[in-house]
Amino acid sequence: MLVLGIESATAQVGVAIGGHEGVLASAHSARDRRHAESLTPQIEFVCSQARVELSEIGVVAVDVGPGLFTGLRVGIATAMAVAYGLGVPMIGVSSLDLGAFAVEHSRRLIVPCYDARRGEVFTANYRSVPGGVQRLSDPVVCTPDELLASLMAKSEDVLMLGDGAQRHREVFSSISHVEFAGTSLQYPSARSLVDLAHPKALREEFVLPSEIEPLYLRLPDAEINWKTRDGR
Repeated sequence: MLVLGIESATAQVGVAIGGHEGVLASAHSARDRRHAESLTPQIEFVCSQARVELSEIGVVAVDVGPGLFTGLRVGIATAMAVAYGLGVPMIGVSSLDLGAFAVEHSRRLIVPCYDARRGEVFTANYRSVPGGVQRLSDPVVCTPDELLASLMAKSEDVLMLGDGAQRHREVFSSISHVEFAGTSLQYPSARSLVDLAHPKALREEFVLPSEIEPLYLRLPDAEINWKTRDGR
């Protein structure tokens, strides 16, 4: 079964196709706030590189967040449109799960940390387990200082990754037991999305396109601004 993976929760947009042979082709671009312009050409490019017709796709996987509102909205809407058009089911995967999966063999506590703008980050804690990673805490949006306090209370070694960890590196570097993953892991990967979704597809852990729910964790900026204005 071929899986089309669409990832757009952060400043990066990614598309990948894969199946039982692994990932056949992928493309990623970091063109901030230009998700809508990037996705369709990337889908066409990845299909061409994999020598796969879009009609051969058996399931559409999508990053459901947490992430930036516009990116999530565009990615999920595109994925739903493709799934509806092909008449195939979908699989939703968290952006934080994708980040942790990229370092699944680490013996440290794994802490993906993605930039949420407005001085906040999206994060959760994970641990490596046989066959993947296990989430230890619910996804949250918090300030870097709040995350710092949480990490300082832990005695075990920590591996941080993501553009939020890089952006606020000076804050987290104050902890001696924190290590940072490379900049190549700043964003969730569409390749990881396909790798995680394919076993789920084999187990038929599908949802209908109408059942896909984005994980925003907070209101979009526009709605917050209007509430603030009304409050005044």
